[in-house]
Amino acid sequence: MTNQVPPLVGYDVFSADRALVEGVERHAAPALLDGIRTELTALGRTAGSAEAQEWGARANEYPPKLRTHDRYGNRIDEVDFHPAWHQVLGRAVEAGLTDAWGRPGGHLRRAAGFFVWTQVEAGNGCPVSMTHAAVPALRAEPALAAEWEPRLTSHRYEPGLRPAAEKAGALFGMGMTEKQGGSDVRANTTGARPLDAEGEYLLTGHKWFCSAPMCDGFLVLAQAPGGLTCFLVPRVLADGTRNVFLIQRLKDKLGNRSNASAEVEFDGTWARRVGEEGRGVRTIIEMVAATRLDCVLGSAALMRQSVAQAVHHATYRSAFGGELIGKPLMRNVLADLALESEAATTLALRLAAAYDTVQDGAAGAGGAGGADEERAFLRLAVPAAKYWVTKRCTPVAGEALECLGGNGYVEESGMPRLLRESPLNSIWEGSGNVQALDVLRALQREPDALNAFLQEVGKARGADHRLDGAIKDLLTELADLTGIEARARRLVERLALVLQGSLLVRWAPSEVADAFCASRLGGDWGTAFGTLPHTLDLASVVDRARPVG
Repeated sequence: MTNQVPPLVGYDVFSADRALVEGVERHAAPALLDGIRTELTALGRTAGSAEAQEWGARANEYPPKLRTHDRYGNRIDEVDFHPAWHQVLGRAVEAGLTDAWGRPGGHLRRAAGFFVWTQVEAGNGCPVSMTHAAVPALRAEPALAAEWEPRLTSHRYEPGLRPAAEKAGALFGMGMTEKQGGSDVRANTTGARPLDAEGEYLLTGHKWFCSAPMCDGFLVLAQAPGGLTCFLVPRVLADGTRNVFLIQRLKDKLGNRSNASAEVEFDGTWARRVGEEGRGVRTIIEMVAATRLDCVLGSAALMRQSVAQAVHHATYRSAFGGELIGKPLMRNVLADLALESEAATTLALRLAAAYDTVQDGAAGAGGAGGADEERAFLRLAVPAAKYWVTKRCTPVAGEALECLGGNGYVEESGMPRLLRESPLNSIWEGSGNVQALDVLRALQREPDALNAFLQEVGKARGADHRLDGAIKDLLTELADLTGIEARARRLVERLALVLQGSLLVRWAPSEVADAFCASRLGGDWGTAFGTLPHTLDLASVVDRARPVG
């Protein structure tokens, strides 16, 4: 048998990704860098192993199953998973992917690890992300944070429904949306009746999307006497009895099939209040902001794996008298995909580094500002990045699949799984319109956010005339508020592209920055991948994206 491409296995997913490695080296504090690099290299080797890739495939081939009752007719509301799911999720927890808050360099190292491990199987990112993101929301209620935070940041994976106090590690899910409201959570009808003055309530209602229903606890929104409020709902009560958490069905989803998403009913379900009554959105928004960053990371990781597979295939596959990677037109396509991937990676790590600066409350490293400036920067940059990077994921996955030809359309290649997964992050934690409107709110209500954003992109001014022109055009558009809501997507797209361009001009190799600015900012680009100017150094861009040497 000849001209067959070997599987992309037995490699270090972290170390083979130059953009990722350079981003970590750029943003990590020097004293922490060796330790972070060691952790990520170990995780990268596991992620690139044939065994781990088999875990991901199996977890999707055998999706979770709901068991509402046991053999005797007792309501149990359990979700059964294939052993491969537990291998994937367990390794994520053991690698510290739920542990960032209060850990030196925690957000950067976790973000890079999340990026690496998502390339094995994206479904486990849902409980990992929510467990990580629940911590800042719980801190609105110090007693609850003191009780739960050590479990959520633990590196111990303990599946199964038991009282949380008996477990060394716990996972969290979330229940916000309802049938009648969707993203409009203020339309929620789930009611919360107070039991006492100590913050205990009984909930009655439903959640149309409850992510990861096998978790130990959930943050949910419900209408208390004082208005929409955030609550902690444990699956198992302290005395060992199961809380009323009725799983009506599991969603049959396009992708993300290894992970369970459910419709649940509350009927006298015991809960603890988190934060003040009537301030539920403000309380849970910290969780939402952190999970939005994970949407950016997850999409960037899917893009990276798509590009890695495409470049790997083109390296070993020959057609029409030579290797595909040497054909000018294929090289143009691969370089175009690689640009999109590197821009997403660079932006995602910049955001993670900003979180570390905010957490430390000190001067930033790797080009970041101080804590106040970074907090303002994140307010605008996170929703803009979430909008744009997640939107770019699906076309990248689709074009990368096409690079493999008919083989890419076959399930065994793994490319269909990447393509099915690719739209999810654009929907999760607020679809495109929700992100665009959030950017408008930040622009209108928080002038410091725009100032911080402009200071960031201004650090690259004068380095590339196309970037300078794009910044000028952006300022012109920001000055015109006519019909601002109807053109919000256009504005947010420009914000994201200018930010990506400024980061690449400052930090990426010249051939990458030149190609990005010429195409994304300079207008020398078509409407499909593979339409970059032929005069660019495309071979170097493709070689940089090669997953193995």
